[in-house]
Amino acid sequence: DKATDPSTPEENWECIQRFCDQVNADTEGPSLAPRLLAHKIQSPQEMEALHALTVLETCVNNCGERFHNEIAKFRFLNELIKVLSPKYYGTWSSEKVKSRVTEVIFSWTVWFPQEVKIRDAYQMLKKQGIVKEDPKVPEDKILPPPSPRPQNSIFDTDEEKSKLLARLLKSSHAEDLQAANRLIKSMIQEEQEKSAKVSRRANTISEVAENVKRMDELLENYKRQEFSKSDQETLQALFQRCEKLRPLLFRLASETVDDDEALGK
Repeated sequence: DKATDPSTPEENWECIQRFCDQVNADTEGPSLAPRLLAHKIQSPQEMEALHALTVLETCVNNCGERFHNEIAKFRFLNELIKVLSPKYYGTWSSEKVKSRVTEVIFSWTVWFPQEVKIRDAYQMLKKQGIVKEDPKVPEDKILPPPSPRPQNSIFDTDEEKSKLLARLLKSSHAEDLQAANRLIKSMIQEEQEKSAKVSRRANTISEVAENVKRMDELLENYKRQEFSKSDQETLQALFQRCEKLRPLLFRLASETVDDDEALGK
């Protein structure tokens, strides 16, 4: 409810991140979250629906394969289609919400080409004339989801530890098996810390991109002299938030010197 609160014009990234963490922590999270989000995306309040779509996009980026499997089912896709279809909520859903839903479904056809149901659902919308043409999805809007398990997982890359672990597990001595157990625990902890760092980096980059995009829009209005006092306050708030995120971005960049792709972002 906090992450999709319609009374707040800006995204509450802290709550969005907490929601993603909860989805990842709860065994039922990936199956329950899409149902909750579908309900919010169908809200008659535009801001609530838009916030829910942002939460959905963030979950796609951070909640892994089980979440991806749920959103690729017709059960969930049909809930999104209802927002666009004039037979359901399409007549009163705002154009902004419908445009975002179309962008989301289309982007999934690109990023999950193996999911036939997503492609079928999108083709059906085009066939029925509900979607006239493919939307242009801004690159900084929804980042392609990271792979569920990092390819450079510590279990794959730390050859020394992997060899030691294999040797300890083959041993019949109790103290060797205990040592193996301790090694596994430390490797898993290291993997979790690494994963948390990657997630934090993706979320920070996403928030900065969103803030900068909004600032650009406001500055366009300023050029056209359509600048209200509330716009001025919003611009000031966005600027202050970006200033706060600046040192964090520099730190994240220094931590990712060996990862060209992350550093590029």
